[in-house]
Amino acid sequence: MTDVIILHGAWHQPAHYAELADLLRARDLSVEVPDLYELSLAESTAKVEAIVSGSSEPSVVVGHSFGGVIAGTVRGAAALIFLNSWILDIGESPAKVLAETPGEPDEGLLVLPDGDGRLCLDPDDAWAKLYGDVDEPAATRAVELLRPEPPSIFDATPTRVSWRDTSSIYVRGQQDRTIATPLLDRFAGRCSRTEMWDTSHSPYLGRPTAVADLIQRQRAGVGN
Repeated sequence: MTDVIILHGAWHQPAHYAELADLLRARDLSVEVPDLYELSLAESTAKVEAIVSGSSEPSVVVGHSFGGVIAGTVRGAAALIFLNSWILDIGESPAKVLAETPGEPDEGLLVLPDGDGRLCLDPDDAWAKLYGDVDEPAATRAVELLRPEPPSIFDATPTRVSWRDTSSIYVRGQQDRTIATPLLDRFAGRCSRTEMWDTSHSPYLGRPTAVADLIQRQRAGVGN
């Protein structure tokens, strides 16, 4: 049985979520953190749904940042938890909603192309905006773990969604500077309820125990 499935954000990888996964496992919860790097949205959804369908009880699916796009398409989950996530509707893509949504000058991540045409994050900008409230050793390690992404991530477009029919919580960081405020309003409004936390974009690192508590409460409520 898989109690919890954690879906990493763009530029991130499963190792970013090791502390949270360990906290959950210490509470006797089984955890999967699949690596979705370089998979299309459809491939990512299929990979996660295979884990869900292989579990004897429905799993709680946690999506961080871009991982929320995938979480919002996964069928069969017991509940969805979105951590400062993107939640797209059918026909939407990150590129489309960004083009339609004005943001403040200091919002959004500084993205730079590398020699292979992939997109990298500026380390100093990533530190400030992704991990602004994270202690220095953890933030240093998190920046080191970031990896480049293909530009195609901005074209990911759901052909179906599950977030309309699944109980969900949106955790919204009051210090988040990576997603424009109007988009945060839109994404949070697609969830069953919203919790405002005094965190930056990565509460799984800034407040891992609080995130584990939230997940455990959701897992305990499955079937009740």
